Amino acid sequence: MTASAACYLLKLAGLSLPARLLQDARVQRTIPLVPIALLAALVATQTFSTGHHLVLDVRAAALGVAAVAVVLRAPFLVVVASAAATAALLRLL
Repeated sequence: MTASAACYLLKLAGLSLPARLLQDARVQRTIPLVPIALLAALVATQTFSTGHHLVLDVRAAALGVAAVAVVLRAPFLVVVASAAATAALLRLL
């Protein structure tokens, strides 16, 4: 219940911001970067917050393969498929 109330109040606070604050150039440059930062934080949390060393190694290796595919500008589906294949092969071993 407390978490629901906190989420509601946070959303209400966002809707209550004055329009002039949202039109600021710094805010306009920052807003598109927020989802990227949140997704990166979620990926890092899910990858590195476990006590199982074997799982940690598999997840880290899959994340590394995905990072290399992104740097090589591979299409999104290739990035996901290569990371999944890496994790599957390492778990098979």
